[in-house]
Amino acid sequence: MPESSPTTQHATVRFEGTDRSSFDDTLTTEGPVEFRISNVPIAVLMRTPGRDADLGVGFAITEGIVLGPDEVEGIEPLVSPEDGDRYDISLAEGITVDPEQFRRNVYASSSCGVCGKASIDAVLVACRTPPSGPVVSPRFVTSMPGAMRAAQDQFEVTGSLHAAAVFDPGGEILDIAEDVGRHNAVDKVIGALATRSWPIGEVVLMVSGRISFEIAQKAAVAGIPFVAGVSGASSLAASLAEQTGVTVCGFVRGDSFNCYAGAHRIA
Repeated sequence: MPESSPTTQHATVRFEGTDRSSFDDTLTTEGPVEFRISNVPIAVLMRTPGRDADLGVGFAITEGIVLGPDEVEGIEPLVSPEDGDRYDISLAEGITVDPEQFRRNVYASSSCGVCGKASIDAVLVACRTPPSGPVVSPRFVTSMPGAMRAAQDQFEVTGSLHAAAVFDPGGEILDIAEDVGRHNAVDKVIGALATRSWPIGEVVLMVSGRISFEIAQKAAVAGIPFVAGVSGASSLAASLAEQTGVTVCGFVRGDSFNCYAGAHRIA
């Protein structure tokens, strides 16, 4: 089943002073995708189409539905024309989960948000033992935003996409994803890491914009030891990072940045 296009043409009226002109603008596509486990629906996500399989695997890992890529046998699109964008995740032999439990949890977390320390305690149960992770230089950190920006394909076209990129300890981009949702972009690169056997405990995750609790949570659950963002971190993200041993750096701009947790990985 071919994926929907990540961009859409839309009739638009532009105003400059008192002048107006009509043109077809290129917008970022936003639409639903449904993920199932053993054909039982667990989540509907609003995302930018593209790399939906990576998104599904990454989402399953970062939500704690599976403990790692070895618990996933595969992910396949449902191909009936009436199915739309739907994917079914099959689990490895001997692995069982309760889809109903995760479906309730996912919907609840989407509707009521984060509830302070109780939410941190819940996340800590699913977090992996923090790896030692890479030790990088300040220059490494400040080089990431420019490298990520240069690797973005769609942002120049629409101007409305977030990005997430994973770097190896040598500063090379292993993968980059763009999406209307920053958390979706993170899930896409984590899904790619998981399915392609890259060393997830040795990478640095860079995101456009702020580092929210959700971004820090996804990194901690997946086992990524280092997260950086172009904007700042929330207090809850910093608190979670301190408790899980994840390095979090924000306001990475020019030759400066702030480190909210895990400064021992910067030397």
